[in-house]
Formats: sequence, C-alpha cells, structure tokens
Amino acid sequence: MTENARAAAVSADGTVIAFDAWGEGEPLVIIDGATAYPAINPINAELGGLLDGAFRTYAYDRRGRGDSTDTAPYAIEREIEDIAALIEVAGAPATVFGWSSGAVLALDAAAAGLKIKRLVLFEPPFVVDDSRPPLPADYVERLDAAVAAGRPGDAAAIFMTDAAGAAPEDLAGIRESEFWPVLEAVAPTIAYDGRIMGTTMSGNPLPATAGPPSPCPRW
Repeated sequence: MTENARAAAVSADGTVIAFDAWGEGEPLVIIDGATAYPAINPINAELGGLLDGAFRTYAYDRRGRGDSTDTAPYAIEREIEDIAALIEVAGAPATVFGWSSGAVLALDAAAAGLKIKRLVLFEPPFVVDDSRPPLPADYVERLDAAVAAGRPGDAAAIFMTDAAGAAPEDLAGIRESEFWPVLEAVAPTIAYDGRIMGTTMSGNPLPATAGPPSPCPRW
C-alpha cells in the first residue's frame, strides 16, 4: 500500500482541515461520525489498505478534532465547505463514504451540490420509531451549556447516555477508561453532530422530502 501522507486542506473560512491519505486510485473521502477522527479510528487506515489500487482514501479530522483547527461560529454549512476543500485536494468528483452522523453530513454535502460521484452511507443513526429512546429535545442545548461552563466531561457523558445509549450506571467505569480523555478533548464538537442530526432522532418518521433546499437542507 502507498504510504500514508499526512497533510491539510484549507476550508473557505480559513479553518485548517488535517487529513490522512492511503493508496492509489479514484478519490474516496471518509466522513467520521461523532467524536471520531483518524488518530483514534484505525478502521480508516485498514479500509485504505483494502481499497488500494481502486481508491486513494482520504480520512480527515473534522473541525475541532485532532490536528484540525476550528472557527466560530459553528454552522453545518462550514462542515460542508470543509468537505468541498478536501474534495478539491483529492480530485473531483469523489466518492464519499459517511458513517453514523457522518453519513447524514454526507447527504447534506450531496444535497448542497458538492462534486460527489457516489455516496456510501453506513448506519446513519436515524430514530424513526419507538425501538429506542429518542434524542431529548434539549440535547444540543445541554451540550452547549456543559462546554460553555468548562465541563467537557459532562458533555461527553450526555453524549454517551442520550445518543450512544450507555446506561447511566456504566458511566463511572467509562470515565475511568483510557478513552475518556479522548472524549473530553472532542467534547466541544459533539453538539455539531447534534445539529447535523436535527430532528431525525426524534422517534418520528423522516419527512418524504428534505427541508429548506439551500444552502444546507435539514431533514
């Protein structure tokens, strides 16, 4: 496999978006879900190796994570611009693979007209019935409040219980794990994915069509 190349793209608002690239072939961009980025997700590198020869695989640190910078105020449109910058570096049009909330961001990017050849979506975390508890209506507000108060651990705990489905009684053990500092480090970005999901984890069926068509449709 072609050796990984760590580099960066610059988004429209000046945010630096760090990425890894593996292999040779058509460009394929991976969009991680909430809390994840290449340094803590070895699956991205494994996928790059498996696809070498057919695809050159790009996995990036979403804004505010890893080696990428961040620029306030946040808007979903800024993340779409991040993807656009990466596609320009990778070579357009690109295949875009999104998993979890990254799959929903990939849908938004395609709807916004980015130069995407094909979409691959894995487990977008829509909650459209009563098979699991819906995301609380004040989820994003509580995340924002915890981060603003300097309590990133509380934001991570809200994500683990309300979004990821961890039992509250398991939180003490999770907080003692080696992964907890990673969650706290990316806690300011967890609300980003809450905004990306919008009302699609409310337990109600998805609407037949997307919301406002431009610049970033909401579901």
